[in-house]
Amino acid sequence: MNENQEKTTRRRFLKNSTMAAASVTLGLNAIGVPVMQSVLGANERVRVGFIGVGNRGTQLLERFMKQNDVEVAALCDVYEPYLMRDYSKVDKKLRDSLGSRVPKMTEKLGRNVARYKDFRHLLDRKDIDAVVISTPDHWHAIQTIMACQAEKDIYVEKPLSVTVLEGRKMVEAAKRYDRVIQVGLHRRSSKSYRQVIDHVQTGKIGKVTVARAYRISNMHPNGIGRYPDTAPPKGLDWDMWLGPRPRRPHKDNIVLYKFRWWQSYSSQMANWGVHYCDAIRWVLQEQAPVSISAHGGSFAVDDDRTVPDTMEVIFEFASGRLLIFGQYEASGGPALVDGEIEFRGTLGNLYSGTSGTGYKIVPSKGGQFQDSDPRIKPAEGKRIDGDLTEQHIRNFLDCVKTRQRTNCDMETGHRSTTFAHLANIALATRSRIEWDPKYERAINNRKANKLLHYEYRKPWKLG
Repeated sequence: MNENQEKTTRRRFLKNSTMAAASVTLGLNAIGVPVMQSVLGANERVRVGFIGVGNRGTQLLERFMKQNDVEVAALCDVYEPYLMRDYSKVDKKLRDSLGSRVPKMTEKLGRNVARYKDFRHLLDRKDIDAVVISTPDHWHAIQTIMACQAEKDIYVEKPLSVTVLEGRKMVEAAKRYDRVIQVGLHRRSSKSYRQVIDHVQTGKIGKVTVARAYRISNMHPNGIGRYPDTAPPKGLDWDMWLGPRPRRPHKDNIVLYKFRWWQSYSSQMANWGVHYCDAIRWVLQEQAPVSISAHGGSFAVDDDRTVPDTMEVIFEFASGRLLIFGQYEASGGPALVDGEIEFRGTLGNLYSGTSGTGYKIVPSKGGQFQDSDPRIKPAEGKRIDGDLTEQHIRNFLDCVKTRQRTNCDMETGHRSTTFAHLANIALATRSRIEWDPKYERAINNRKANKLLHYEYRKPWKLG
């Protein structure tokens, strides 16, 4: 570790006066006393702040708390019942609508955990080593870049961003401030997928020309429902929730989880598609597509969504492969013979993430004018993974201490998230996008390039 890293890994002093001012939002006392900060040792506890402690944020909080070297220093959320960890105060309409997506919030937190409604106060804390960002997707870029500027290491949930430009700016900030970043694409910490990579890359199933995955959830007929504009629930800072997006009336089927069906704040392509696109490009050792086409729309589900209920996307790689992702929310039943991803090779097909096993290889027989015998033998591999999110967190914490690269660093997360953005842009423009991976621009497609970013609502800005 060089001298500059040693100086910035831990902060020098904790100022009581600064912390008291930062805590004034909820009238809480600041914690800690002025102390000299030291470099994090292998056995030293990592002090972590959590920005966004709703559904996914709670899952991450619980798993971070299982790590013996983690100290929860602070929480931040714009919804006060989540911030204060009080399920009984969550609006009954939201509890009835969201069901299990409203966390029970039963974790045992220390008395000195500070709480903030404004994430900037949390980032001002000089005694926090790392932050976990699990806010709605449209907030990730601003909060991550500001966390980099505040010299925090960052675990940021997928999808990394809501625009291609945001993702590139996040990569640049991580490099500029020399931060350790883990993007929450947790299959990157899977041992089973490493076995799959080995089989595919050594040619066990021949050349893979097609890889497929699907998100299937039959939401017909009512989906996320149709709701009138209404006042926000008590304790929700709606303006802060909107952040850089345009001001608009509150609806109960936007917060606190259903925002994933609203294009301005997320998308199902980003929510689910990014997981599978990341795993596929990892196995195939691909960086980016060179062309993208998408088809779909709201064909059957009657709700307020602004994302399709049916969508099919084809990504083409320069190496001669297709990646196909289908989002089917108007029908049910499996789309694959087995598993979560299918890799179709010239010798056989490999199914990863199969039930009870890590993967399954199914031989192919010769087709027209070819020898009809099976070309390889069938095979299976046992599932050797535990809780992937917990393993991903462990990798992040270890890298915070060693300053090594994580399993899913910022560049990796950005490249995989770009697949989701390009799919959404292709559908929005009803065009085939020819993509330049180096300059991250569409070739001869002005409509597509106009959707690589959007204008933030003041006072928010990107970097």
